Amino acid sequence: MKLIKPFFLSVLVATALSSCGGGADIVSTPVENIDSVPLKVSELTENEKHTWGHLDLVKDTIPGMSVEKAYAEIIKSKKGQTVIVAVIDSGIDIEHEDLNDVVWVNEDEIAGNGIDDDKNGYVDDIHGWNFLGDAYDEQLEYVRILASGDKTNPEFARAQAEYDKEYEETVARKAQYDQIYEQVKNANEVISEYLGKDDYTADEVNAIESDDEAVTKAVGVMNFMYGNGFDSTETALKSIKGGVDYFTDKLNANINIDFNGRTTGDDPNDLTDVGYGNGNVLPSEKGESHGTHVAGIIAAERGNGLGVDGVANNVKIMSLRAVPNGDEYDKDIALAIRYAVDNGAKVINGSFGKYYSPHSDWVRDAIAYAGKNDVVFVNAAGNEGQDLDQKECYPNDQVNSGPEVSDTFITVGALEPKYGSNMVAGFSNYGKINVDVFAPGAKIYSTTPENEYDTKGGTSMAAPAVAGVVALIRSYYPKLSAAQVKQIILDSGLALSTKVVVGGDSENIQPIGDLSKSGKIMNAYNALIMAQQMSK
Repeated sequence: MKLIKPFFLSVLVATALSSCGGGADIVSTPVENIDSVPLKVSELTENEKHTWGHLDLVKDTIPGMSVEKAYAEIIKSKKGQTVIVAVIDSGIDIEHEDLNDVVWVNEDEIAGNGIDDDKNGYVDDIHGWNFLGDAYDEQLEYVRILASGDKTNPEFARAQAEYDKEYEETVARKAQYDQIYEQVKNANEVISEYLGKDDYTADEVNAIESDDEAVTKAVGVMNFMYGNGFDSTETALKSIKGGVDYFTDKLNANINIDFNGRTTGDDPNDLTDVGYGNGNVLPSEKGESHGTHVAGIIAAERGNGLGVDGVANNVKIMSLRAVPNGDEYDKDIALAIRYAVDNGAKVINGSFGKYYSPHSDWVRDAIAYAGKNDVVFVNAAGNEGQDLDQKECYPNDQVNSGPEVSDTFITVGALEPKYGSNMVAGFSNYGKINVDVFAPGAKIYSTTPENEYDTKGGTSMAAPAVAGVVALIRSYYPKLSAAQVKQIILDSGLALSTKVVVGGDSENIQPIGDLSKSGKIMNAYNALIMAQQMSK
């Protein structure tokens, strides 16, 4: 399942209902120094909102990755090698104005001739492969377990209990969002008529004085929206409609036992049944935006004056469409990883995950294969605010926090754009054993289909931030192995002593250093210095 969810929704409903030379040093971060960084109390500027993940904690008092500092002081005019980064995700708009020049092209394949020219098992795979075919909507994995009717499955009882709870909650949530959407829509119509215009401000709403009960009620509804962080009616309606659509899709497909989204004709329980899908890696619809957003975070063309700058230059994005609107199939993920490795990727980004995985061994074997072939796999930690040392999430490179099958697998938690106690995103999973590092993941501005841009949040956004840094290291210091690159990522971050709210629970306060294996937050500047030192 895509690890991006409408986090604002639960809050809303709850409220409604109740140069680098040999002498360059890694930034020193002893407690007495880093704690002196002032808290940023002012609102972020529009530019800061769009670029915060690239900013510097000391200079900007925003917990970004010091990407711009790295380019200004380390990379400068250096020339790096091209690195192929495979993005296993939903479809990617490879025609996007900010991505079309950073798309991988399979030079050994002739487009459109219906022949597997390079003999890799995939016909006309020019920019990657689409393992989903024409489909996009899918069930969640535990719903597939119930749909199979196999009560001997050891996971059947757990799946049934989760389904009963989830179905009831989803029906209730959808009803809430339908109601809220209608209220805001009607209030907008009343206020627009009263003011004689569709485009109005919060100040104009606050200034309304009327004895008309309908107008007074509409003002109250809109003030409630403004009080919940929406700066305009358009934003409120768009966000709430997103909630309506989310829960509608969930009922119609994700938790619909009678739904079957698989259209590729293969047996998803047979790893040897290959060759399905096609070479069309584009999104099936405009709303399929997750993969495009992730690709932009990694490699949107830098310095072209458009939209956003990706973390890494010298990157070619290989698109592997394997993550539907629902839970991914283990088979698709395992084959996508192997495709990436076999076709030249040196970095893989996986912004997806689930809590049931009937063929987790297939995926784990593929992760081990990537590690043995010098490929770094960057993985999103997940968005349920849970301790992954206590609950297993897939994909992973071990069983029950046991020995790892790969020393190149990195799991990433998400940060908010505000230094201090709320720096760790409330939705982000964490774990001293099973999460490696934290990186910017909330409120991230990036590319979306049809030459558009949008802000999204999730560990789905934190993983590609780290994947971008990994790509930079592999580009400028290509002699370093994938295992060395992982170690650099873990060792070079900023170690903070800040105590933070964990899992969105104000009563759960822990030092941020206890939430991951490294105990650090990602820092590109430090990572490149360490890479330069290690490569000597």
